[in-house]
Amino acid sequence: MSATNASNGSRIETYEDFVKVHDLLLAASGLPQSLHFKLFQKLASETFDGGAHFEIEPCEEGRQRRLLLTSETMAKDSNVFLIDHAWTFRLPDAYKQLQEVPGLVQRMAALMCVDVENDGGSEQAAESGGKMTADEVLESEIRNAKETGDGFVRWLELEELGLDDATFLSLNLSTKFPDLLALSLCGNKLENQEKLVEEVTKFKNLKALWLNNNPVLEKSDCGMEDAILQGCPKLEIYNSRFTHNFGEWALGFCADVYGKDNPASSHQGNLPLQSVTSLDLSNRGIHNLINKAFSPFEMPNLSYLNIRGNPIEENSVSDLFGLLKAFYCLQSLEVDIPGPLGDSAVEILESLPTLSSLNGVDASKILESENHIVDSMLQLRLPEWTAEEPLADRVLNAMWLYLMTYRLADEEKLDENPVWYVMDELGSALRHSDEPNFRVAPFLFMPEGKLASAVSFSILWPTQNVKRGDECTRDYLFGIGEDKQRSARLTAWFYTPQKYFIQEYEKHLKKLQSKCLPSLSVKSSATTVVHRSDGSALRVYTDIPQIEEFLTRPEFVITNEPKDADIIWTSLQIDEEVKKAVGLTDQQYINQFPFEACLVMKHHLADTIQKAQGSPGWLQPTYNLETHLSQLIGDYCLRKRDGLNNLWILKPWNMARTIDTTVIDNLSAIIRLMETGPKICQKYIEHPALFQGKKFDLRYIVLVRSINPLEIFLADVFWVRLANNLYSLEKHSLFEYETHFTVMNYGRRLNHMNTPEFVREFEKEHQVKWLDIHQRVKSMIRSVFESAASLHPEMHDPKSRAMYGVDVMLDASFQPKLLEVTYCPDCMRACKYDTKAICGGGETVRGPDFFNFVFGCLFLNETIHVCQL
Repeated sequence: MSATNASNGSRIETYEDFVKVHDLLLAASGLPQSLHFKLFQKLASETFDGGAHFEIEPCEEGRQRRLLLTSETMAKDSNVFLIDHAWTFRLPDAYKQLQEVPGLVQRMAALMCVDVENDGGSEQAAESGGKMTADEVLESEIRNAKETGDGFVRWLELEELGLDDATFLSLNLSTKFPDLLALSLCGNKLENQEKLVEEVTKFKNLKALWLNNNPVLEKSDCGMEDAILQGCPKLEIYNSRFTHNFGEWALGFCADVYGKDNPASSHQGNLPLQSVTSLDLSNRGIHNLINKAFSPFEMPNLSYLNIRGNPIEENSVSDLFGLLKAFYCLQSLEVDIPGPLGDSAVEILESLPTLSSLNGVDASKILESENHIVDSMLQLRLPEWTAEEPLADRVLNAMWLYLMTYRLADEEKLDENPVWYVMDELGSALRHSDEPNFRVAPFLFMPEGKLASAVSFSILWPTQNVKRGDECTRDYLFGIGEDKQRSARLTAWFYTPQKYFIQEYEKHLKKLQSKCLPSLSVKSSATTVVHRSDGSALRVYTDIPQIEEFLTRPEFVITNEPKDADIIWTSLQIDEEVKKAVGLTDQQYINQFPFEACLVMKHHLADTIQKAQGSPGWLQPTYNLETHLSQLIGDYCLRKRDGLNNLWILKPWNMARTIDTTVIDNLSAIIRLMETGPKICQKYIEHPALFQGKKFDLRYIVLVRSINPLEIFLADVFWVRLANNLYSLEKHSLFEYETHFTVMNYGRRLNHMNTPEFVREFEKEHQVKWLDIHQRVKSMIRSVFESAASLHPEMHDPKSRAMYGVDVMLDASFQPKLLEVTYCPDCMRACKYDTKAICGGGETVRGPDFFNFVFGCLFLNETIHVCQL
């Protein structure tokens, strides 16, 4: 059978035909050629043999699974395995499918480990039934001290015994154990500050006190802590954090020199810390690290140090480097970056040349890659849910840790809406590693040689030699390096250093706040009327049906030949290559300005405004995810910390009609959605002005005669676009297009409303004057084009005239917000419906005359049905 036959619908039966049909797919997958035939065999026979080589094992206390190799060995590039797709969908359909497809939500919940109820409380209650009472614990400790020591109890743990204030006082601990060095009262019911302080301050030799998880801490202020520290002058650890008195005992506790079995030094005045090689001081609340005990003299053999989670703000960076340099054996350091040692991993390594490892990453790799933020010990971002939360909601939240994506395409075009999928249980158990031993790629098998017969799989193969018991891992960001913000993108799956991202956001915000563009003065028209030397009508070439139909003025005539036209009005972008191919000249007028991408592409629009004006109130916080992901993460983290709304809208750079546009509040989702193409992420207007309970936006038409000087006109005609459903912020509504989006004239139910009627009803509903709103909109639009003219003077071309659509939304305070600027906007509504000018004399504007006055303004310098901005 030939490949031609296969492509005509006959089933592929030979390897040669398989390769011919799937050649591009095989190359794109990255599968070594030596495994192509084995893949063909498994696809043809539908062989899923992964279970014979791997096993799935629960980890992270049952909140995740990992994949282990069960075969004795598996050599690099020696085998390939098929992975089925357990769920394939387009994002707007996700919630509906979970609700309607039998068994789907249960399977996804089990696969994502969110199907287990939180019954820890009952287990704890069951366990507590077998615990000793406080009196029994004391008797046991006294007995152990006599049998194994000198009879003195120096370490006492009375944890989770249900002790209340009265019971605690009745124990008379200070009389029974006057030499106590460490006391833990965690997890009890102590409430009375005064009685607690009075009792614990009787222990004059106390080194450590733990009161964690007692009600008294919820009510206490710094006064209780100060009183305890004053009454226990030798206290070095209070509630797991170091006091300002910390010294040799606290350091020894963290180094496992001191503990319950050895609460005091047995070195008789020698150096008790001299054998310490590893010291974990993470999250100890240390403000000042320069301390007599923390020195190379006390710990000459220290080779590993962890100081993460400590402010250490009382020491300068240079003083800390001087201190750490003195530890000649120090080879491995863990520290927050940015943090007490600055914000650059490279600078830390250059200042501490003995280090071979920083935050778990090899020093040579850091210096080679010049990464400033490094960390190999990132905490997993595990799903979180409540017992009351439905399974579907848990899955929608957790799925971004598991999803993968692809887009379908044929010879004609690329599918505009991406496909998302979840691999089966085996594939989903592959966890991330920066140094993976397996690779996964999606593969579309077309058994009959064409897309209609396609079945999607993922393929898995070893990229390193592995042996029995090894965890099998993949790189979640395969092929994505730091030039594409790899470290920031890992935030989708891991808790990355928030401090760094917040710092990047604050620098970004400070830069925006420093911008201020002075307004350009409005000048009288400098453009001349366009006319032919022989006085005949201007010839117009267009590919837009409405212009062909409705441009009826005698000053203009339609021509079918671009080379003969005086005016080219097209929906296509005209560049020098197109001009040459079509035979256009520099003497013809074209309905676009050079470099107008600074307005009509969403990421360039935001960049233009931010560089010119910073962060004006009419532009929502906007981030180009391809360049400013770190700043977006910082903004998101601050909003979350401060309890602010964190709903965002993601828009492709250059797609219309809300294609691949998503409203979401999940940070992992925001980052993962980058995988479907370049996007901006903009703060969602969560409280828009509503019309009869529905969301709406406004389409304005702007006519541009000149960039220098700036000559722009606002058409009297504008129209409202209404959502079909009542507005809601309920999380499931975010999947409803007709609730959150207003573009309905492409295959959806369109509810057209006459503009004057809308304005009357809106003024009545909200008790506002539309003229006030209109003035704010005009001022905003003028500012948008001033930004472009100031920042991009190269836009000016005397042979350019253009019409742009400017989409505007009003917030709940009736302040305008810029949504986007569109090139060659669809003006079907303007041509179809008569309307009345809202401003001025309120005269009737006939729909069929729309392009007559547009062309009159742009080419004949008329101002009928327009106003200059």
